[in-house]
Amino acid sequence: MKDLKQDHRLIDGKAVAQRIFDECRAYTSEIEAMPSLVSICIGDVPEVAVYMRNQARGAERAGLGFELQTWPAEISQEAAKDKIQAMNDDPAVLGIILQRPVPEHINVRSLQSAIHPLKDVEGMNPASIGNIVYSDVALAPCTAAASVELIKETGLDLEGLEVVMIGHSEIVGKPAAMMLMAEGATVTVCHHMTRSVAMHSRRADVVVVAVGKANFIGPDMVKPGAAVIDIGINQITDDEGATKIVGDVDTDAVKEVAGWITPVPGGVGPVTVALLMRNATVAYKRQVAAGWVGA
Repeated sequence: MKDLKQDHRLIDGKAVAQRIFDECRAYTSEIEAMPSLVSICIGDVPEVAVYMRNQARGAERAGLGFELQTWPAEISQEAAKDKIQAMNDDPAVLGIILQRPVPEHINVRSLQSAIHPLKDVEGMNPASIGNIVYSDVALAPCTAAASVELIKETGLDLEGLEVVMIGHSEIVGKPAAMMLMAEGATVTVCHHMTRSVAMHSRRADVVVVAVGKANFIGPDMVKPGAAVIDIGINQITDDEGATKIVGDVDTDAVKEVAGWITPVPGGVGPVTVALLMRNATVAYKRQVAAGWVGA
């Protein structure tokens, strides 16, 4: 099989991420006492360990402090909210990251709402997502923002671009669609009730997919020369019993049709972490403007 890393059609998410990290470090290196990010894990959740490691490495590359707090699984909703409120009031805390999943008795949306918008570096507070409607995308959900960043990497002009967003989740599909509309794109959103996803995707200049189904998008669903942004992360077992991570796109087949495509891994994932750090620098600037911290 051809080495995907050498294929010019694949968008190098790691290179895009490195550029963003460099921009962040250039900014943070000028700040004498930069507050730190705090990442919260409620209970022992082994499956989020990889995300926390990536975030910790990303913070280091961006010149930001990073602290992991593990709260007991039995913590009450009220106690968790109180802890978040204390962080909202603490000038040493730059931003708050809430790892998911959380225990069943915890209302994650309520906790996300408790994080002050100026410390919501993940862009998960309803106020942060609502701001996107008004084209304020500076603190947008990171994965949604990563998809837009990677479309821009192709050099395509987003004004008037026909984009089909497959998946309409509150933290990826919907905000990504709004962000693309803010850039002037014409956006169609497909979901599980769409009668023919392929009918829409075949006419699109850009297909963005986030449905959590391995190899959902095949070459017959993509217009020749289109850009394909694969947000999916799925673990599958091959015929030899080995497990591997794949996206929602059949990359090997679709790259023969598409003009650009993001690999999985190495596409959206690294850019998502980098944009979390960019959000942190934006949050700091806004906190300075609000008088919360000194410049």
